[in-house]
Parts: sequence; C-alpha cells; structure tokens
Amino acid sequence: MELVAPQALGLNSDQLARVNEHLRQGYIEAGKIPGSVTLVARRGRACLLDAAGQRDLARGTPMTADTIFRIFSMSKPLTSVAFMTLYERGLFSLDDPVHRFIPSWRQLAVRKAGAIPAFETVPCQRPMTIRDLLRHTSGLTYDFLRETNIDYAYRKLQVGNPRPDYRLQDMIDQLAELPLEFSPGQRWNYSLATDVVGYLIEVISGQSLPEFLQQTLFEPLGMVDTGFNIAPDKMARLASCYERDADKQLVCNDDGQDSQFHDRVFYSGGGGLLSTVGDYYRFCQMLLQGGTLDGQRIIGSRTLAYMTRNHLPGGVDLAGIAMGHFAETDYDGVGFGLGFATREDPVRNGNPATRGSYYWGGLASTLFWVDPAEELVVIFMTQLMPSSTFAFRSQLEAIVYAALE
Repeated sequence: MELVAPQALGLNSDQLARVNEHLRQGYIEAGKIPGSVTLVARRGRACLLDAAGQRDLARGTPMTADTIFRIFSMSKPLTSVAFMTLYERGLFSLDDPVHRFIPSWRQLAVRKAGAIPAFETVPCQRPMTIRDLLRHTSGLTYDFLRETNIDYAYRKLQVGNPRPDYRLQDMIDQLAELPLEFSPGQRWNYSLATDVVGYLIEVISGQSLPEFLQQTLFEPLGMVDTGFNIAPDKMARLASCYERDADKQLVCNDDGQDSQFHDRVFYSGGGGLLSTVGDYYRFCQMLLQGGTLDGQRIIGSRTLAYMTRNHLPGGVDLAGIAMGHFAETDYDGVGFGLGFATREDPVRNGNPATRGSYYWGGLASTLFWVDPAEELVVIFMTQLMPSSTFAFRSQLEAIVYAALE
C-alpha cells in the first residue's frame, strides 16, 4: 500500500506519529497486547500503516501489514451492507415481519418469568421486523453476556456456538423454541441478530452466505484475504489470539497455526469472518465514497446514507434504550443504524469523532471508524479478548483528531 506524507492530507505528522508511540510503548512493549496493525487514511489515501509487535508470541513471528485477523463483530457491517443490496432489488421491506422468511418464528414470545426448561411467556406486542434485526432491537441476545435467564439458555443449548455439523438452520430452529428478552422494538440488546441476517441472505438469495458475500463484496472490492475459514496457503499469516490470565499475562486461546477457523460450516455473519487491514480498508473506502470503489458499485449512496443514520426508536441514543452492559461501543451520545453505531453527540459521548461518523469493533479488540465529514478512515487490528480490556477507540480518537490541521 502506497503511503503519502500526512501533511499532504491535512494531518500533522508529529502528532500522528504519537499513534505508533502510544501503541508500541504503552501496549506492546508493556506486554499488554502481542502486536497490532494500524491504518489511518484521509481523502482516499493512506498516511499511516504501522505493523508492530508480534502476531505469534511463542514462535516470535513479527506482525506484518498483511497479517490475517479474527475480526469477530466487525463482520456485522459487511453482512449488513451485503444484505441491503437485496433490499435494493426490492426483495424485502425493512418493516417485513421476520416470520415472512422464517415461518417457525411466527409464534415467538417474550419471557415473563422462569428459566429453561420452564419459561413463562407472554405474546410479543408486535412481530419482530427485519429492521429490528439490523438495529439490534429484536429481543435476541448473546450467550456470553451472562446477565439473564435467556442468555443462560443460549449457553446451555450452545445457541450460535460454532461446532462440527452445526449450521445456521440449527441456530434458527433453536431460537424458534426460546423466548425473547423483550418485545421487539422496546429495547436495544447486542445479539445474534446479524447471524439471523446472514441466514436471511441465504433464504432470499438462494446462495450460501460465503458465496453471496464473495460475489457481492469480496470479489468486486478485491478483498482477497477475507472469509470464514483460513486457507492452508494463508495459515502462516493468521495471528494467534490471546487473553490475559489472573496475573495479566498473555495466554494464547487460539493458535494461528492450529486455529479453530478452518473447515467451519457455521457461517456467522455476525462474528465469523477473518480479514486483513488492507481488505477492510477497501470496504471502508467504499463506504466513504458512497458505495463505490475503483469503478465497482456495491450499494447505492442513498441506501448507505440511510443505513448510517440513527434508527433507534424516537431517535434516542443507546443510553436511553439499551439493556445489558456490553457492546462494542459506549452508550452515551451514540445511536445505531442498520449495522453500524452512529456518533450522534460527540460532547455527550466524550470523544471527538465528528457527528455522523460511524463505526464498530470486534471481540478481539479490533475496531474501525469512518468519518465522512473529515473524509477519514481509521482501522486498528490486534488479537486480545475481550475487547472491553482496554479503551483503544477513545485513545486513538484523541490522538488522530488532534492531528487534523
């Protein structure tokens, strides 16, 4: 990737260099993360691409710009954009009930009391819609949230947990038998909703999710290293993933050279993709340019602008509607669109990204944001779980925005 001088893009080079200093000295040399790759681009040109540290500590393998990462929930924007290309064909409406495409979900109900296997339920006040799935107001949840009897049921039944011979249809069948956390549209909750969107892609398009994403996004955008499984000839570039033990030492939880990310048949549109900084930058630059890149139109500019507006009921921020304590974002001053968090009030949020910027992150501490007003894209990749360990986004925002002249 060709780099240009920061000052040519209206950034102060001395201030921007603090990104590298902060990550290398504060995190990598301190043993808090194994390594990272960071990209800053403005006006369609990259001015910082820094690979630091190691992608495998035991083997001493250096981090490189083409390292492949588990992007986990940074899969969600990719799946959501791909899904909305079907919307542009007139194949569904955002207010369609989900049971139009998943008939077994027609009788979904809301938990009133009890626990698995003896839930007491009440009917939903209205059906779950496709819009609910895209903006996480569906009433679904995640097993790892560990806050309710519903997410306990998900853990007990391993709902959405990749394993041999477990497929999207199995997840759909399990969810048909479980109650919702709340009636659709009443609250916001981080959930398996985007995995359901991936299933709807298969139902509506007639293709498998990997085939559809390859045809709709990866091939036209030249995202050559993005997919659900690591190819044998690319395994050497897959970073190992880490967590911290009780002594705050890094412990490998998925070896890049013996990874679970191979031969998987559960295609999680919400968290199952692998990618590189270079590939994800091409996706982000397409977003910044209104849905096109290098002459390839992926999605319409008006559709994309619509997706990146706040779709939460009544225009509230997440603080006013979210349940639970974990997501890949703060809640104050943040809205949610159709697959992206949206910055609604930077002052209330406490971070300097421009109103109208949008973003998300992944469980292994990866993150990105797109700021249309500043024509700015920032991508940060590392492999440390969980993403709540360190406040990378707010720190990087403070450094990067201070570099803008």
